[in-house]
Formats: sequence, structure tokens, C-alpha cells
Amino acid sequence: MDSVKEKCGVFGIYCPPAQTAAPSLYYGLCALQHRGQESCGIAVCDTDGPRGNIAWHKDMGLVSEVFSPSVLNRLQGNIGIGHVRYSTAGASTVENAQPLVLNYLKGTLALAHNGNITNADSLRKELAAQGSVFCSDTDSEVIACHIAKARTHTFCVEDAIVETARKLKGGYALVVMSPRKLVGVRDPLGLKPLCLGKQGDAYILASESCALTATGASFVRDILPGEIVTITKDGVRTDRRLCSGKHAHCIFEYIYFARLDSTLDGISVYDARVRAGMALAASYPADADLISGVPDSGLAAAVGYAQQSGLPFALAFHKNSYVGRTFIKPNQKERESAVHVKLSVLESVVYGKRLVLVDDSIVRGTTMAGLVGMLKKAGAIQVHVRISSPPFLYPCYYGTDVPSNSQLIASSHTPEKIRSHIGADSLGYLKIEDFQGMTGDLPLCKACFDSHYPV
Repeated sequence: MDSVKEKCGVFGIYCPPAQTAAPSLYYGLCALQHRGQESCGIAVCDTDGPRGNIAWHKDMGLVSEVFSPSVLNRLQGNIGIGHVRYSTAGASTVENAQPLVLNYLKGTLALAHNGNITNADSLRKELAAQGSVFCSDTDSEVIACHIAKARTHTFCVEDAIVETARKLKGGYALVVMSPRKLVGVRDPLGLKPLCLGKQGDAYILASESCALTATGASFVRDILPGEIVTITKDGVRTDRRLCSGKHAHCIFEYIYFARLDSTLDGISVYDARVRAGMALAASYPADADLISGVPDSGLAAAVGYAQQSGLPFALAFHKNSYVGRTFIKPNQKERESAVHVKLSVLESVVYGKRLVLVDDSIVRGTTMAGLVGMLKKAGAIQVHVRISSPPFLYPCYYGTDVPSNSQLIASSHTPEKIRSHIGADSLGYLKIEDFQGMTGDLPLCKACFDSHYPV
């Protein structure tokens, strides 16, 4: 699909001894599947068992494809971490699937990472000069190897994490498992989300609160930017040595990445998207008969547009949920064909109507052009496109798969040229100043729209 992708989702759980972590890991990863659909993995350990005895399984594919009941039954342990991946750094191969499991001088370590490290190449060269050999081409392995190296001369794994994190530039949320501990880390800017939950006597770390709900856990709080949270048999303790005053939360979590039922840093994702749609309607009204959204990314903003405009909301498309992932089709022609398989127009809804179609973004413009064409072929008289984000003008370096400038249609086309290219009767984008209405006073990273990079 012609849209941006998030890099990954992470999940970790520490259960009391004799309990099994794998089922909760499975359901948590299923709830985070929208954050990464190329590969997934789980690593577990028994805190009462031999030190370093980590069992793991990972492969290409969706969580439900990779983990059968027999595979889960083999993953015995009361502590574990899991990962879903979409590759933005490193090839889409099983070697780059996570969690990463390392054996080193002082023991074993498993790590799952969401985000992107902008100075990973220099950190890799530093390790390579000292004789390190890498098994993958990911920045995640660079982080894990630096932690393992620091662990050889530090008192505890948390000290090794702090030493490593002070070298890192970029966005990251980490869950790290040692034989007796589960550790969560959030980058000092808060670019990537991470939260803490509680399920009975178990504690959970997850990229989004929807993963807590999926496992029957209650939300405790968001991990603070720069905070390190350690979970052991004695409970939860926190380390704020990395916390700083400058924060920059990724705006695209609220525009697109996060699931509608998640709450990130105190803000409901659904409410934020509805407010974006309301702002769009105020700035770019349309003389139309009904409002609709592109499933699933544009539906909440379309609801907001309808509420503000007073026009009725209707579903213009049926989404086929049993189609393969269109964004990994090997060429543009196949991607475009897959759009028609994944979405079909409800002709009785749109025939003879003037329609406002709301979506979260336009990247290359190919998908939106196809959707507008489908609607008009089904009898829509007019299609007015409204986008609940500003024009994409700049790439992201922190773990969002925004293409280079040459592939961003807004970097070389005016809004009027984009409107003509996609075949819309009018086109309106959310204004950058409307972000405050979406997220209040939350400090934001919006570099892909204004080039003001926080790192």
C-alpha cells in the first residue's frame, strides 16, 4: 500500500515462577501485529532454571502463522519478550527477525527493539574494530552487542544499558531479558512509545496499551522518556539517569501507527484522530452529500469530519481482511492490483453522490489515485479528498518508513498538481498548527512535515 510503515512492536512479561509467559506473549504480539507484519519472534527463560537457558523461536510471517500450539508449548519459562517487525533498517530476512539472543562472557541476553538508531554505522564500526562479528545487518544487533560488551565491566545489566544508551542517537523502545530480569527502556526524547501493565502478579511492558487489554492486563502507566524500568521477583524499580527535559513524541503514532483503542502518553488515539478530522472540516469544508474514510486508517478522522461538518458518515469501501500484505508486493503494478483486491466499493452507497474521502496520508499518490478512480467508476459524482496529516516533505530517520524525497509526491508537486494527479475534485491537508488540537501540549516530533529533526 502507498503508506508509511512503523518499524516494530515490542512486548515483555515477567510472571511469578511456575507460570508460563508464552501465551500472554502470543496474544500481546497479535494485538501489536499492525506495527510489523514481516516477521515475529518470542524468547523465554525460567528464572528458577539454569542461568542462560533461553528458549526462542522466530520466523517470517504473521504471529498466527509462526506460532502453532506445539511451538508455544516448547517455549517454557515465566519471563519472556516478543517482537513483530517491519524492516526499515536491515533486510527482510529471518536472520534479522527478533528477539536477538546473545551469549557473551557474563551470560546471555535477549533484546527486542522498536525504532532506528541514526549513528548505528559508527557504533558498528567501533565494535568491528574490536573484533565483533555480526549475524545481521540491523541496528538492533548493534545495541545488543554494545550492551553485552558493557556488561563485561559493569555491576549489572542496567548499568550496561545506561552506558550503551548514552551512545545512541535516534528513537528506540527496548525490552531486554536477562536470566533473572526484564528491563524496559525508552529513548530520552520519547520518540517511541512504551507502557507498563499488570496482569495479576505479572508485569508487562508493551509498545501500546492495546496489547495490555488483549492479555487481560490493566494499564499502570507510560514509561517516561529516558526511563529504565526493571522487573524482578521483588517487583518494579525505576532508573531515570537518562531522563532529560527535551521530549519529541512521534506525531505519526497518533495519525496512523497506533491502534485506535490504544492510549499513548495520556492521549486516546481515537480521540486524537477524531479531532484531526474535525480540524480538517473546519479548514477545508466541502459541498458534499456524505463523508467516508479509507479503511482502516482514515475512518476515525472521517467520523470527526462528519461531526464537524454535520454531513452523514457512511462506509464507501468493503475491506477484505483475508488478503495478503499489499505493501510487500514486489513491484508497483502488483501493489496497485492488490489494492483492488483488498478494497471494493459499495456502489449503492456512493452512486450519484458527492463524496468526501478521508485518509491519513498521501505518500506516492498511487493508492489514492486508484481509490478515487474506483469511486468514480462506481458512480460517485465528485470525490473530495481530505488528508488528516500535512504533506509529507521529508524522510524520517527514527524508525518510520518514510521514503526518500524523490518518492514523496508532495516534495515535487504542489497540492493542485497532486489533486490533478489523483483525480480528486478538491484536496485538503491538515495544517501543522492543528497538531496541538490533536495532542494538546504534548511535545512532538513532526520532522517529516517541517524538517525540524530533534536529533
